[in-house]
Amino acid sequence: MDFFERQWSSYRAVVEHDLMEHRAVARATEAALRHWLAQRPATATPPALLDLGCGDLALLAPLLRDLPLGRYSGLDLTAVVLPLAERALGPVPYATDWHIGDLLAWAQAPEGGDPALDQPDILHSAFAIHHLSDAQKQTFLQGARRRMNANGVFLWVDVFREPGETRDAYIARYCQRIRSGWQPLSPEQQAQVIDHLSQCDIPADRAAIQASAEQAGWRWRWAWQGQHQAEAMAVLTPN
Repeated sequence: MDFFERQWSSYRAVVEHDLMEHRAVARATEAALRHWLAQRPATATPPALLDLGCGDLALLAPLLRDLPLGRYSGLDLTAVVLPLAERALGPVPYATDWHIGDLLAWAQAPEGGDPALDQPDILHSAFAIHHLSDAQKQTFLQGARRRMNANGVFLWVDVFREPGETRDAYIARYCQRIRSGWQPLSPEQQAQVIDHLSQCDIPADRAAIQASAEQAGWRWRWAWQGQHQAEAMAVLTPN
């Protein structure tokens, strides 16, 4: 089994055993999207959804198949997951396209490139932005605000630190959660997850990132918060 297969096996185990509350996330995402869609004028053009870090769409695909979209665009840095996402979504009555790319690079890119990636009505990202540094998150929020449709909505699902909590304290707390409560994962898989989050995860401070988003021109609303003071979903709309 190669490196990607080992990492992907661990990721799938986390999702399948709901260790990061993916099922609650999916329900909250559906509720937020349907609420936003219900507020749109009946004559509005079907919205375009851009999914940053789309992954394999294992949980989101059933919802996407049922939404009245005009287009779905999936972007992910890992090329091998895009065929998995396309297969999971299956045939839908709207245009779809798939892109290998980095979400920060998307936010910084000038407008006027690929029309599928410009001015989305719905922006969605789940468990991806926390890999950016705090400065990069600010750059992302500014760029996303610029590239977003002025009447759109941004659903940001991720892990966040408690206000005032240091990254080291968060990492220690999350690692303890894995060691004590993630028994469905093998010791090797637990070690892989711990190694990844220790090296790569930079969750935003909840209070600080809300202030940063508001400075970048967003209105912020917490729409769902998990039971472990980590996973959460914010709904952002342009000011």
